[in-house]
Amino acid sequence: MISNLLGGILMSILIFIFGLIIGSFLNVVIYRLPAGKPMIFSRSECNHCQTELSIKDLVPFFSYLLLGGNCRYCESVFSLQYPAVELLTGFLFLLLYKQYFLSTQFLVYGFLTTLLIVASVIDLRQQIIPNQINYLGIGAGTLSSLLLADLSLFSSLVGVVMAGGALLFLAVISRGGIGMGDVKFLAMIGSFLGARLALLSLVLGSLIGSLLFLPFLVIGVKGRKDRVPFGPLIALGAIIMILKGEELIAWYLNFFSIN
Repeated sequence: MISNLLGGILMSILIFIFGLIIGSFLNVVIYRLPAGKPMIFSRSECNHCQTELSIKDLVPFFSYLLLGGNCRYCESVFSLQYPAVELLTGFLFLLLYKQYFLSTQFLVYGFLTTLLIVASVIDLRQQIIPNQINYLGIGAGTLSSLLLADLSLFSSLVGVVMAGGALLFLAVISRGGIGMGDVKFLAMIGSFLGARLALLSLVLGSLIGSLLFLPFLVIGVKGRKDRVPFGPLIALGAIIMILKGEELIAWYLNFFSIN
């Protein structure tokens, strides 16, 4: 009993560390992908002084703490994005492990989660979602349907068409309020989750966005025509669907006594 408990704790720690490492690479992608820079076979460097960073400067999260958030060489301040992305990735990978253990679903949804994180941070920073992420995701999501027992190839393709089509319709009637990057992004999510969970990701993300945006609208900090990055909200909805989607649907149906 004790050995099983210790084994579970150790595995959780390893998964979290693995997530930190993945998060460190995602920071590289977030910075280099929009700039068109190579993401592999290129040494990491300080964005300010362009000094190549050594291994001791690149330990996920802990190097940031030990250096006090500053570059060792020029003492410029590193963005909080770096530790935040690493911790977020580690935390989400841990949640995925608790939900799916070491399974095909863990691998597939782990990959989707990395795409959601990268797209969300880029959208927050630059208000774009690169096509490379969306197209890679649609291809990977479609192929992953061949590995998942609860998602067929047909359901994956329907997810792409219905989820992307629904948001495209909203983009047309909103006259520019929703970008094509968001449309492709939801289609990508549909390829992994199918139409039902992808559309619920949209609904849930829209609801969360309304709740977050309303106070700023009331106090006049934001206007009705101000653009709000939609990608992170859709991504948050998708994460919730990945972890608790079926449970939330079952609760909703039971709450309203729909069978």
